[in-house]
Amino acid sequence: MRKLRTHELGRISTDEYQSKDKNPVVVVLDNIRSCNNIGSFFRTGDALLIEAIHLCGITATPPNKEIHKTALDAEKSVAWKYFENTEDSLKELKEEGYGIYAIEQVEKSIGLPDFKPSKKEKIALVFGNEVKGVQQKIVDLCDGAIEIPQFGTKHSFNVSVSGGIVLWDIFSKMNF
Repeated sequence: MRKLRTHELGRISTDEYQSKDKNPVVVVLDNIRSCNNIGSFFRTGDALLIEAIHLCGITATPPNKEIHKTALDAEKSVAWKYFENTEDSLKELKEEGYGIYAIEQVEKSIGLPDFKPSKKEKIALVFGNEVKGVQQKIVDLCDGAIEIPQFGTKHSFNVSVSGGIVLWDIFSKMNF
């Protein structure tokens, strides 16, 4: 077995990325404080061809060297939009027909293994602040909540790790 070289990976250009069909998934970042986490969402979103990222509240926006450090130019390929208030993002997404799900530990949450999106369902996934999670007032506006099963003592993932887990799971359910 030989590790592939970068030129063997079949990477596409930013222009080619723009013309590709996207998965109908929008990530909503509700007051994410770490630019490294924001950059990680851009990079994961690029890898899985998501439609867009909504950056809300204190969440930093490109261009930003700290976002770039983890995004590695994905902040240039993935569409994004800034909202001062997360509620405005959710209002726009609801008007566009998205089902909105908080990624949060709440009563009556859907376990990630049990969440079954259809192949073309429009989904918005709300990820919350590294300390406080998704704000309760935002949870109240969602159609449901998805929870990643956890079995250790912490019951907590880093927000960008949660993003990778949830986005890959939903991507695989919509595409395979």
